[in-house]
Amino acid sequence: MINTALRLPAPEIEALLQGRIIAVMPNKFITPGREFALCPADASINLLPVEEYYRSNFLPIAQSTFAQLNSQGVLIQPQQMSLLSDEEQLKLPLLAYETVLVKAWANCELCQIINNAESLVALSHLTIWTKKGLQEILTQRHNIFLAYLRVYQLPKSIEVVIKSNSLFISLPQSLNVSEAKPVINDRTFAQRKRQLEKLEPPLHPELEELQSAIASLTISQPAAKQLDDDIKVFLGWSSDKLIKQPDPDLAWINDIAKLGDRTIEQDDKKTNYQAGTDFENIVRDSLEFLGFTIDYTHKGGAGGLDLFCSKPYPLFGECKAGRKIPNDTAVQLLNLGMLRRPDLFNQAAKLIIGPGEPTTQLQDAAKVHNMAIINPETLEKLVKLQSNHRNSVDLFKLKEYLKAGQSDEEVEKYIDQVYTDMSLRSHIITVVKELSEQDNQSLKATDQGFIVTETRVHYNATHKLKLTDEAVHDLLIELSSPLTGYLGRIKGSNWNSDRFYFLRDLPINGK
Repeated sequence: MINTALRLPAPEIEALLQGRIIAVMPNKFITPGREFALCPADASINLLPVEEYYRSNFLPIAQSTFAQLNSQGVLIQPQQMSLLSDEEQLKLPLLAYETVLVKAWANCELCQIINNAESLVALSHLTIWTKKGLQEILTQRHNIFLAYLRVYQLPKSIEVVIKSNSLFISLPQSLNVSEAKPVINDRTFAQRKRQLEKLEPPLHPELEELQSAIASLTISQPAAKQLDDDIKVFLGWSSDKLIKQPDPDLAWINDIAKLGDRTIEQDDKKTNYQAGTDFENIVRDSLEFLGFTIDYTHKGGAGGLDLFCSKPYPLFGECKAGRKIPNDTAVQLLNLGMLRRPDLFNQAAKLIIGPGEPTTQLQDAAKVHNMAIINPETLEKLVKLQSNHRNSVDLFKLKEYLKAGQSDEEVEKYIDQVYTDMSLRSHIITVVKELSEQDNQSLKATDQGFIVTETRVHYNATHKLKLTDEAVHDLLIELSSPLTGYLGRIKGSNWNSDRFYFLRDLPINGK
């Protein structure tokens, strides 16, 4: 039960909730172990103007948060009575009643006293405050109290009316809180606490700048929001598993097979023109989503090639609507391909896509001319794989599975192999995570990570597939690349002394 709240500048609470910072600067010492809600205050609580107090990469968030808070304030002129109607009465001052939303509570893990001006530059780089702001606090108060807060989100925000300028205020009613929703997990908090205590430089200042640059786009751009979330996890600002939200712009993916089936229905009614056109369009969209470059000068129609992909390798395609894929489909693709691009056709990949059953004659012709046949359900599975795990489809490897004749089983094998490869990597990440959680040697071993052999031994003990040190090292290097960011790496003197530590999970979706 918590019955008090700590008043902090509103942007600093927002930074705590984002995981951007783990410490604040109250104007007096806070006893470690003390628990309290976090109550936002306006800019008057700071010693300098907003523009001078917060670093440039945080300034837009600070200004926006203060503006939002100020819109919640209410100024009331107290009612007055005059017994002498002809005599002008002195106006009473305005009373400010501010209703704010409290979204989180915190436990003070440590309160560090800083009085060394030489450390302010390093402290600024690890936080949201400017060196000038830190210097002003040190000048006026002679000490900086840096309170390390372990922050937890409340299940529901509560409204609090503020009538006091004290550092701590009483809540209108006690809060029953839990540790169910920490902003940062134990391991990540311990790493960042140690980094801040020792004033170690930030590991990825460029990514911090990038995150600040795209922060304003996250409201209107789903792709920017996903990138923002990824960067925050990589930086250690967030440690939750990323929950991939459905992108409304990709709802069409679920219609690939349906549009193929619709051509069968329309074929039975002998009115399949529009359904066939819609099917061709969604096939082009699907191949483009997988990474092919579509040449839109080829759009089918009478005597036209249904689709041609120029990159990453030439691919000629024919879309066939209806219940049956007829005998002459292979001949049509052969003639149109040789007519339009004779220089490329023989060595290019060739694909026939349709919901119907290919005739025996077509099967034989497709094998002769090296043409793969797949149905829309298989194409939809490929596109969903790409949607759930960005860039997981390797088009050159996919080409190896586009066998002559009916290729659905072969493409399914490729999809299964991609999921198997991702599952292996997910298990390696989990091993490093489990090693961190099982380590009882406090911060040192956890922060420094684990060598290849430790990871390999733990993996082999819990999995049937046995890996060598070399294989595990290759996987660890891949997973600790800045382009993936699932693990962190501390480079050793040689490959088997590299150390790796956990950053974020790799959830496997859609299988």
